[in-house]
Amino acid sequence: MKEFEDRFSELQADMISICMEYVEDRADKVYVYASCEENIISSKFFYLINNKYVKCHKVNDALDGGDERYDVSPNRMMMILNIMNEDIEKVEVLCKEYERDMPTEMKLIYEVKSGNFKADYKYDLVYTNDDIKTAGHIADEWFEEMKNKNL
Repeated sequence: MKEFEDRFSELQADMISICMEYVEDRADKVYVYASCEENIISSKFFYLINNKYVKCHKVNDALDGGDERYDVSPNRMMMILNIMNEDIEKVEVLCKEYERDMPTEMKLIYEVKSGNFKADYKYDLVYTNDDIKTAGHIADEWFEEMKNKNL
């Protein structure tokens, strides 16, 4: 029992940590969207930086004038997403190994200063039964929801 929880937590921590690395640990909050549904694995991430909600490719928009710019090159972003998707695959393998239900959706929020970590899981189909929506749509809706809720 304990081993499953520990390994599950480690994989979530790895997703947060790789997103922190992307912004050189300079963020107030990190948001990770991880999805695994009907053999489709997807992830997205965004941040709260200087009281501004920004998607990963827009993090420099949140910086103050004198702040050092982030490297938001497409290669770097793909590297992060690839690592996150590998982590989601590892979660899937872990769940199978321990005969646990695999979450179809994980929303992870990490508050940098307090070290507070919050995770929200869903186990029902979120988008594969929708004619239009993809995991990307759901992640974008969450971004907008967080942004609007905290204005």
